[in-house]
Amino acid sequence: MTQQAEMTTVAEMTTVAEIEFGLDTFGDVTQTPDGRPVSQAQVIRNVVDEGVLADQVGLSFFGVGEHHREDFAVSAPDVVLAAIAARTSSIHLGSAVTVLSSDDPVRVFQRFSTLDAISNGRAEVILGRGSFTESFPLFGYDLADYERLFEEKLELFASLITEKPVTWSGTTRASLTDQSVFPLTESGSLRTWVGVGGSPESVVRTASYGMPMMLAIIGGSPVRFAPYVDLYKQALAQLETPLLPIGMHSPGFVADTDVDARNEFFPHYQAMHARIGASRGWPPLTRLQFDAEASPEGALYVGSPDTVAQKIARNVAALGVNRFDMKYGAGTLSHESMMKNIELYGTRVVPQVRERLAELDAQPQGGAPAAASSGVTV
Repeated sequence: MTQQAEMTTVAEMTTVAEIEFGLDTFGDVTQTPDGRPVSQAQVIRNVVDEGVLADQVGLSFFGVGEHHREDFAVSAPDVVLAAIAARTSSIHLGSAVTVLSSDDPVRVFQRFSTLDAISNGRAEVILGRGSFTESFPLFGYDLADYERLFEEKLELFASLITEKPVTWSGTTRASLTDQSVFPLTESGSLRTWVGVGGSPESVVRTASYGMPMMLAIIGGSPVRFAPYVDLYKQALAQLETPLLPIGMHSPGFVADTDVDARNEFFPHYQAMHARIGASRGWPPLTRLQFDAEASPEGALYVGSPDTVAQKIARNVAALGVNRFDMKYGAGTLSHESMMKNIELYGTRVVPQVRERLAELDAQPQGGAPAAASSGVTV
């Protein structure tokens, strides 16, 4: 059994009080409230302050994404997280995500086990392919090897987190023979998630390695991911692996009122969508489409504390996840706005979500609508 499986029956035993709430940022290059550009260096310093505030308001997790492009300032999340670790005491710190395909698994383990030491055991890593491909040519990888790179490197990383000597061979890096990798963590376990965007094959692969699953839900109805949650649990059961944590990550923004939140967030989100979409062939995002995604049925958690709390509680309950992480920035949205968002999320949204989940938990269990089949067998 893998060390992740030995972490156990967390998902089976999770109570409302134990459900985790976190924040994710990609270090978007921002503007000041009056529209002046902010340097990438200042953005990184601001991200550190945002992580410190997340700890102060009692959140469980703060994640920093990895990108290698002009509109995102953070290319070395572990360094930023180490700075946050030095100024915090409780919050868990991790990547969101680490692009494992274009990195070396040994170095990823070493960087995050070092972060684990600095933070007194609060490090996590979320492994994924990433939604951008700039890192592949930057580090000399061929996109034609996209699938093989992730599959082989995830296999190696699964061996590394056992913290025992590793023997491994593949085609994407040098082989290892009875190789120990240091530093080891004090707990013997580096908490490792796999980010999944909605591929049934990725869900089953995550289960096969005994790793918790983080669902990236950035568009459409969150409930449509229920079949993937079911598939993950079925795969774990067939592999005789104890039930493991499941998380979800979605964009959001909290302000005093629904109108304030939507009006402030929309222009930055629209501009970010247009910038990224220009290279991907996306049509322009309309206000009508944005409002639909911010509605109770959509994937954006944008509104007042009451509105956002109600939506989070409903979807956490519907999917049965153990953690909700909000991606709290969008393009040039100011640091000041994000700091207020973090404060409202931690002090008003999360307590309300816990209250609502406790109320739902106390209600008699009725028959929930059956989720559509994923069409994939384990």
